[in-house]
Amino acid sequence: MAQQLQTAELNKKKSLSRGKKTLTAIEKTCRSNLESNYTEKIEELEKSFNYHKNSDHYWSEPEQSILYGTPLYEVASPSQKIALNHLNWFLAYHNISAGETEVITYNQVTSSVFAAIGGYETISQELDIETEQERSHIHAFHKIGFLTTRTLLGKDAFKAPLKGKSYKLKRRGLANGSKSSDSQHLYLSLKNLPWSEYRDKTLGFIPKGMLSGSKQYYSQYLRELEQKNQSIPGSAGGFWGLGLAPDSRLRFLTFNWGGSPFMACQYYALRYMANMGVKNIEFTIYKYFQKLQKKGEFIPSPTAIYYYHLLDEAFHTTTSMFLGRDLYKELSKPTVYEKLVANWTIYLIQKNFHNGISGASPVLMSKDNFSTIDFVYKILK
Repeated sequence: MAQQLQTAELNKKKSLSRGKKTLTAIEKTCRSNLESNYTEKIEELEKSFNYHKNSDHYWSEPEQSILYGTPLYEVASPSQKIALNHLNWFLAYHNISAGETEVITYNQVTSSVFAAIGGYETISQELDIETEQERSHIHAFHKIGFLTTRTLLGKDAFKAPLKGKSYKLKRRGLANGSKSSDSQHLYLSLKNLPWSEYRDKTLGFIPKGMLSGSKQYYSQYLRELEQKNQSIPGSAGGFWGLGLAPDSRLRFLTFNWGGSPFMACQYYALRYMANMGVKNIEFTIYKYFQKLQKKGEFIPSPTAIYYYHLLDEAFHTTTSMFLGRDLYKELSKPTVYEKLVANWTIYLIQKNFHNGISGASPVLMSKDNFSTIDFVYKILK
């Protein structure tokens, strides 16, 4: 019996390692990433950033400005048009940093899945490197975005949107004894209950059952959260929240992505789509940087950050491509359940992911246009 179990385990390992062409590609990517200095360049630019030294220059092509192409933009003064261009940088990286915050979570969710396969530890190493790079990117985006927005719009730019006031009025009405439905009272009561632990256990029940044959690969990151009774992270407002929201659905998918090698690979097919979305935003600025450099003109720090961020993310895009497109072919074939969930997530992205108000911002990616309206309102004030 023991010998049969050993033979079965050996056959399973063989089926999970039919070839390692992808591993060779990832090793090359990891080596090139380690040898590059793009993250360090971004950190240097962040530390030395001074808005006033960069305030008289466009940070990207004028077309990449908030309200570009609208009558409001046409009547703006030259200095106001530059300000709208700078605020577009803030919006772009506000969205990108939200997406990268989510990427940090899912890098950790999937990293230990690949490590558990055996022989693919380099993938985990590359994902760990990318996670640290994302933290540096986010820090730079937040600092420069904050200083820029505070200078141009003042402290009011960071106040809660009008939607929050509307919500408070509704709550105040209930407190003053106004009539409400039983469902409203029930919602207000349940809102204060510590139910996240039960929610996550419920959301994880189906994936864990359907992926029980891959339980030896279950994410160590998720396991540790469960041991500490901590909630599975939801959306940070980035690509995953926009395309796969609500949070309950995203948490359900998180259990799947951390539940088997195939599903971990499938997450990177989605991440590749997000990577290409960022490239679509940044490539024009990349060319703008090169144009300024060729002419020997002043290059604003935020423009340079665009440039180095695109180069840094090129490694991440390559990782996504090889994991999402190739690695699963070297592993055991997916089950019917895994195929169903994989195709469902692609459908959700295609169905749900779209731009916000046309003309408001060339880079704004939002399902909820209210946040766009609030930001434009502050600009007009």
